[in-house]
Amino acid sequence: MTELARDAAAGLDVQEGAGGQAVLDNLVALLDLERIEEDIFRGVSPPHSPVRVFGGQVAGQALVAAGRTVPPERRVHSLHAYFIRGGDPRVPIVYEVDRIRDGRSFTTRRVVAVQHGKAIFALSASFQKSEPGLEHADAMPEVPDPETLPTYAERLAEFPQALPDVRKRPRPIDIRYVNDPPWVTRQTGERPGRNQVWMRADGVLPDDQLLHVCVLTYASDMTLLDSPLARHGVYWDLDRVLGASLDHALWFHRPFRADEWVLYDTESPSASGGRGLATGRFFSRDGRLLATVVQEGLLRVLPPDGQNARQD
Repeated sequence: MTELARDAAAGLDVQEGAGGQAVLDNLVALLDLERIEEDIFRGVSPPHSPVRVFGGQVAGQALVAAGRTVPPERRVHSLHAYFIRGGDPRVPIVYEVDRIRDGRSFTTRRVVAVQHGKAIFALSASFQKSEPGLEHADAMPEVPDPETLPTYAERLAEFPQALPDVRKRPRPIDIRYVNDPPWVTRQTGERPGRNQVWMRADGVLPDDQLLHVCVLTYASDMTLLDSPLARHGVYWDLDRVLGASLDHALWFHRPFRADEWVLYDTESPSASGGRGLATGRFFSRDGRLLATVVQEGLLRVLPPDGQNARQD
């Protein structure tokens, strides 16, 4: 285990609800996997993890594992992943990389994350060497600048009794809601079809393009499933919602830095069968479309008494 990973496992310099460079450094440490054999890596979870490993963490770590078997001049342009079982934050995760193909322009990798002898997550990622081509992109929505918006902590302070567990978690990603957060619209009766947040890594990241992509992958699992919940006026921890990421896809269109502000514009086109679909787009501050996200999640809203509840 690397020194950075040992620090992350010990939770050094992390206080409840903290943000800033020290907390971001711990996220970087979590993504600094230990190579235990050729194409086999090991990652850890922070001690302040929820009951299950955060989906963005295992996706980010798996992408790190894949990227460390690919020449640095080839950048990841897409990933497709399935969350198979809930991860156990108490034990390390082993990432096994399969070198599917090394072509002239594209490189393909498959990664399986394993705990207790069973697969918990599977990812396929494609990398491409830079080349010219056609250029067009959707325009960024008009939104206020992030500096004019309340911080995440300030939003929570407006509702001192809400989301006590969320307040305790360290926040390596600075999030600023453009529209009212879902825990507010739940009370006001508004049922928004779109959720928009500015976000950035809360500090300075090293100049490592793979790391910036992996941090954005980590952040892409945050606020995404808020979109289907907000349309129905329910929210995590405030209602009896059982939820989990089922699958996740990302397409990276243009280079970026994850420690600069990006707009995460998400919406939910459908929910049915105990599942909710959410789509998202990342824009740079100067309006460039950086990445597109699609995720389907398990969303079971239980009756107040919780009878007949089950969770896969």
